[in-house]
Amino acid sequence: MTTDIIELNDFIVLIEQSKASKTFVQKCEIDGDAVGFAFYGSGNVELEIKHNQQTKYLTNTTGLAICFFGNQKVEFAHKIEPDKPLQSISIFTKLKNLPMLPQAEKEIFEKYLPQLLNPQEHFVKGPSFYMTLEMQLAVQKIFNTTYTENTRLLFLKSQVNELLAHFFALLATDQKIDFSEKDRDKIFKAKEIVTHNYSQPPSITQLSKMVGLNSNKLKKNFKELFGIPVFKYVQEERLNKAYELLQNSNKTVQEAAWDVGYESISSFSNAFYKKFAVRPNEVRQNAFQTNHNSFATNGLVKK
Repeated sequence: MTTDIIELNDFIVLIEQSKASKTFVQKCEIDGDAVGFAFYGSGNVELEIKHNQQTKYLTNTTGLAICFFGNQKVEFAHKIEPDKPLQSISIFTKLKNLPMLPQAEKEIFEKYLPQLLNPQEHFVKGPSFYMTLEMQLAVQKIFNTTYTENTRLLFLKSQVNELLAHFFALLATDQKIDFSEKDRDKIFKAKEIVTHNYSQPPSITQLSKMVGLNSNKLKKNFKELFGIPVFKYVQEERLNKAYELLQNSNKTVQEAAWDVGYESISSFSNAFYKKFAVRPNEVRQNAFQTNHNSFATNGLVKK
C-alpha cells in the first residue's frame, strides 16, 4: 500500500493505491473536525467506521464518490482484497478552515453540505454518487501524471478543484439513479467485463446475456449510471490504456494501437488526438526523453 499525502492550501489530499498479494487492512484517523471527500478509481473495498462504541460498514466500489464529516474520535479502516486493488483520492479540509475559503466556495459548502458543516455526531455520511466520465478521467490523470515537484503540486491542485467542482455539480442537479441495487450490480459487472476485455469486447447481446439484463435495459442503465454509452466507454478504456503503454513501456505506436484493439493506425491516432489533444508519437517521444534524462541523472548514461 502506498499513500502520498499532499498539502494544497486548505486541503489535505491522500493519494492511495495498493498492489498487495494478500488481504490487508489499512487504518487511519482524522486529526480534528473535518469534511472529507473520497473518489474510488478502482477497487471494491469495505470501509469500517468506529465511533461511540458503534461500528458501521460501507462498501466502496470502483467509480464511487462519497463525502462525510469525521473527527479524531472516529477510526477508519479499509479492508482491501488482492484481486481488487485500491486506487482512491481522498480530500480533507478542517471545519475551521472553511470560513477562510473564498466566498463563492464557502457558499457552495454551506448550500449543499449543511449536515456536514453542522454535524450532530462524530461521523456523518453525506451524499454519494457514481462518478461521471469526467470525474473518472480526473482521477486517472492524478495516478498517471509524470509531473514532479512544484509542477506536480500545481497540476494536482487543478485536478482536486475539478473533482470537487464535478461533485458539487452533481449535488446541484440532485442526480437520482432510478433502478434497483440488483440491477446496479449487474451494470457494474458489465463495466468490469468490458474493462478487462477492451481490446475484444463482447457485443451488447453477448454482454446482456453475461450479466442477465436485457439489451435495452443494459444500454439505458449503463449510460444513466456512468453518463456514457457502453462502447463509448470501451473506446475511452482503449485510449487510456494506450496512453499508459506509450508512457510506461517500450511499445511503438503501432504495437500500442494493436494491443488495445485498433487495426487502423490513422483511426487510432485521430481518436487519441481528439481525447488527449496530443498525438500518440509525441507521448512516446516525451516518455523516452524523460526516461533518458532520468538515466543520465543517475549516472547510467554517459555524456
